[in-house]
Amino acid sequence: MAYLGLFLAAFLAATILPAQSEALLISLILSQNYAIYGLVLVATLGNCLGSVVNWWLGRYLEHFQMKSWFPIQTKQLRSAQDFYQRYGWWSVLLSWLPIIGDPLTVIAGMMRMPFWSFLSLVILAKGGRYLVLAWLVTR
Repeated sequence: MAYLGLFLAAFLAATILPAQSEALLISLILSQNYAIYGLVLVATLGNCLGSVVNWWLGRYLEHFQMKSWFPIQTKQLRSAQDFYQRYGWWSVLLSWLPIIGDPLTVIAGMMRMPFWSFLSLVILAKGGRYLVLAWLVTR
């Protein structure tokens, strides 16, 4: 049940919904009841799948840009697109960061970043974050 909870927390944390997967990961590691690499794998999988949802939303979100309910102002959208244009695919390596990471995954979808390239960079960024966090906790 702990693995499922961690998966869901990591998944939700990667979307625009507020969730915290790091605190849960740390508490599960400190409990010493679970395999650390299993926890890291589950958290990475959940977080990456959440980012895939963001990428997919980004692919289709721009079609609704002129609707009154659209959550992103045109100026903000242009700014994010300019950032992505400037730094390109490598900006997705920042997807692990709080606040800016999730919008970057949406923008990657909007900018038509190829899926497999996107997924590779997201796995590297988010898996790396969880590995470093686990390493710091177990030191």
